Amino acid sequence: MSVSVLIKTLNEAENIAATIESVLAAIGPDDEIIVADSGSTDGTVEIAARYRVAVVRIAEGEKPSCGLGPQLAFQYSRGDYLCLMDGDMRLDREFLGKAQAFLLDNPKVAGVGGHVVEMNLENLEFARRKSRGGKELASGTVDRLNGGGLYRRTAIAEAGYLSDRNLHGYEEFDLGVRLRALGWSLHRLDIPFVQHFGYRMNAYALLLRRWRSKYLRGVGEVLRAGLGKSHWNALWRDIRELRLWGAVYVGLVLLLAILWIVPDKVLAICICLGAIAGVVLAMSAKHHSFKLGFYAVTAWLFMAAALPLGFFAPRRDPAAWIESQVVHDART
Repeated sequence: MSVSVLIKTLNEAENIAATIESVLAAIGPDDEIIVADSGSTDGTVEIAARYRVAVVRIAEGEKPSCGLGPQLAFQYSRGDYLCLMDGDMRLDREFLGKAQAFLLDNPKVAGVGGHVVEMNLENLEFARRKSRGGKELASGTVDRLNGGGLYRRTAIAEAGYLSDRNLHGYEEFDLGVRLRALGWSLHRLDIPFVQHFGYRMNAYALLLRRWRSKYLRGVGEVLRAGLGKSHWNALWRDIRELRLWGAVYVGLVLLLAILWIVPDKVLAICICLGAIAGVVLAMSAKHHSFKLGFYAVTAWLFMAAALPLGFFAPRRDPAAWIESQVVHDART
């Protein structure tokens, strides 16, 4: 049973060589690597083309998104299993063998993941991600494979497509909810899957970058994609952040009401600032860090603002062929 390792990239010149080499050390002679590039300008494509891989790039005019890269790679893949990962990850050498064995023993499991080991904890976003944990990161049955994993091609074929090209975030969740609606399940093994190096930039700069790239619109886009589908209720149940952002909307309305109702505007501002400080302090206590607490609240505001923008964004057929070109193909 062959494996296609699908690596999505956008300006990963610093990481792509080590990523490919980690995969080459883990795969067999019948397996393949496909690098799907979303328009890199830093030499990522040229570096990837030095290896025994296929390199495909989106056509001029195509707009990159988190969901587009995996689907682009899927178009050109041939393996019985599909291993999805990013261009800033290092694949654990033992993962593929153990994941394939699990899938062979569990025919109703569509995909298997492992632990994503965050290597860049200097960035507050990745430190917060590790600190808050989450059921989707635990071992056992999960509702999504955040960070990637190994999927059966037969399950993806039944779902219609691997990744929704319209999504700028939450593409793993979207895939998971579509597979579960068809009766499949997902599992995370208690073993390493990849090391993730992530962005080295300041967390607030990363937050602004994600706003400009529309990454923060992912939840709204997932909700829009699920309208009228059988998994609509599962979206509201399993996207736990929706309750948080609902609380953010309510809180903002209450703050505006205080500013409007309280006659003494200095007092009103003080009440609002005190309420905001209380939330920041509560999150700081939860994360055992004022920096993480303040960053978490700031991120909430950005994400809550991005949700409606994603929901009302126009959509394209997620199963349609993505216009692209094969830059290099050295697969055997």
